[in-house]
Amino acid sequence: MSPLSLVAVSAGLSTPSSTRLLADRLAEAAREHLAEDTRPVQVTVLELRDLATDIASNLVTGFPGARLRAAIEAVTAADGLIAVSPIFSASYSGLFKSFFDVLDPDALAGTPVLIAATGGTARHSLALEHALRPLFAYLRAIVVPTAVYAASEDWGSAGDTRTGDLAARVTRAAGELAALMRDRPAAAPAAESVVPFEEQLAALRPEGN
Repeated sequence: MSPLSLVAVSAGLSTPSSTRLLADRLAEAAREHLAEDTRPVQVTVLELRDLATDIASNLVTGFPGARLRAAIEAVTAADGLIAVSPIFSASYSGLFKSFFDVLDPDALAGTPVLIAATGGTARHSLALEHALRPLFAYLRAIVVPTAVYAASEDWGSAGDTRTGDLAARVTRAAGELAALMRDRPAAAPAAESVVPFEEQLAALRPEGN
């Protein structure tokens, strides 16, 4: 049995990066949920910072380099995706958006996606709902109900009674992603070729007419 493929995309810019840390925590939590099954899981974390030049070149030339092509193939072949961006000016980062701009518009159709973000203040948490969720809805991905936002004060805090602490949100969102990955239907069969209407009419005419 082939392993399930889980890919986490981190658009963090600094080293170390809270965005990468959140991506790692979400990926590990999802892996733990999926470990309850007998099917193995392969986890890959992509750092967009390392691909920034390749992404810019692709946007200008239309052709991905070898490293970017490998990253695109990993994302498009994934059974589940975790997408994490830092929030700048109340939205996802330019690097984050640029990477998903170079994907084929249909590449993520039907793919379970967990969206997450980091920022300096909780005031930017709604960027997940007005920016990231619409982006992946447009790409026809299946976005899990729980989005995870981690502000600076969330790391190590107890959170509140409505959302819980960061660890609880990570666990809940990862569980939702794991459930979708388990239940994801097999790829639909290739569409049959369309026969032009004129040919269909010709096939109905009696011979000799």
